[in-house]
Amino acid sequence: MPRQRQHPGKRGGDGTGRNPTDRGKPGVKLHVLSDAAGIPLAAKVGPANRHDSTAFEAMLDAVPGIKRPSGRRRRRPGKLHADKGYDYARCRAACRRRGIKARIARVGVEPKGRLGRHRWVVERTLAWLKRYRRLAVRHERRSDIHQAFLTLACCLVCHGYLDRL
Repeated sequence: MPRQRQHPGKRGGDGTGRNPTDRGKPGVKLHVLSDAAGIPLAAKVGPANRHDSTAFEAMLDAVPGIKRPSGRRRRRPGKLHADKGYDYARCRAACRRRGIKARIARVGVEPKGRLGRHRWVVERTLAWLKRYRRLAVRHERRSDIHQAFLTLACCLVCHGYLDRL
């Protein structure tokens, strides 16, 4: 019987991890930091088996400088909204060190719906990125190529937003 050729994305590759929600198949997560309008400021690819909070500081540092009309360049946003997955002392301390006001929902204290008015913006940004098939299903074995496609998709989302203005 001839050997069937596996799809490259199903074999994994570097930067993948056992997805706990998908029967242990190799997978990736998209980490996106967006502004209030849903424009992606920073995006990175990470393995599916790592917690979101481990990429928190790297995402804050990945935000490019923003030119202000007067004064020096602002490097980071002034306020950050995050869901309960980031309710850790290290995430709050990372925001404090960078001068960012953290609005992180607390586990067991705040109801689910309270953050919803801010969380849907990030969910919509992820939906915009998942429109591109290369990101919806990972076909590449190398994570740098997948990261390049994610960056290109972010550029296309920004371009589409600017066209609507």
